[in-house]
Amino acid sequence: MTRALLGVEKLSVGVHVSGLSYDIVRDVSFDLYQNEILAVVGESGCGKSLTALSMLSLQSSPPLRVTSGVVMFGGKDLLTLPRAELRMVRGKEISMIFQDPMSALDPMFTVGTLLTTAVRAHQNVNKARAEEISLAALADAGIEDPRRRFGEYAFQLSGGISQRVMIALALVNNPKVIIADEPTTALDVTVQAQILERLLVLKKERGMSIILITHNLGVVASVADRVAVMYSGEIVETGSVAEVFRGAQHPYSHGLLRAVPRLGSAAQSLTAIPGRVPQPTEISAGCVFAPRCERVKPMCHEMRPALEIRRSSAVRCHNPID
Repeated sequence: MTRALLGVEKLSVGVHVSGLSYDIVRDVSFDLYQNEILAVVGESGCGKSLTALSMLSLQSSPPLRVTSGVVMFGGKDLLTLPRAELRMVRGKEISMIFQDPMSALDPMFTVGTLLTTAVRAHQNVNKARAEEISLAALADAGIEDPRRRFGEYAFQLSGGISQRVMIALALVNNPKVIIADEPTTALDVTVQAQILERLLVLKKERGMSIILITHNLGVVASVADRVAVMYSGEIVETGSVAEVFRGAQHPYSHGLLRAVPRLGSAAQSLTAIPGRVPQPTEISAGCVFAPRCERVKPMCHEMRPALEIRRSSAVRCHNPID
């Protein structure tokens, strides 16, 4: 079996506020392999972004903290690395494309300053060479006239160009892994397609691996190799995109796919999952999806299911769909 490039095992992230402590992300486990795109999907607030940030110790601490788990990369647990050593991994070996580039880009510095600073933080090059590398990264990200954009500030950029600058920042040190957190949010459909196509081209050219965080199942179907479905801080199903989309086994995954509108459908309304997502303080000992599940059994309220291999996917359910 191919060895995973990055492995996350039983990662939990908790919060301590007003004398209360509880986990928001619980026992998240997945692997990322060389030259693949793993999509992490789920509705807003399910813990996708927090999981990604916590893998690199970028969560807001306090009040958030990693309460358990390991993140293995290059034979080392990123969660136990000294701060100085972790800084050498972040931005060089593993880069992140953050949500909302309009706020992620520092308005006090030009695009060129942001890029050359990132280059010189990880590469022993002079200013002129850092500029060459930065201009090449802007071109690789699909930006026309990189020299012009090099001298501009964030407020001078459109949403699409800002996102491309974020991609250039992620690429500039030629990382092995890119974590793309909702890279097409707030962009129009045409620009979304261009950004996704650019990521696919760069993955093929550089052999990178990508963790794609999104709630857009159409995006997942078009670009991802494997998918991990999250609900209320847990991964409830993971497998190849073809397997999960063709035959989702967890009732929540099945509900998400049924809720996607389809062209040519005669349905007058979208299919909805009844109920609401529980608050972290409302999590019981049983399955977190049990209050909303149409396949619920008595044991679902009493015992939390484990993420177990079933057929060729892994499912967290006492009564999965056959």
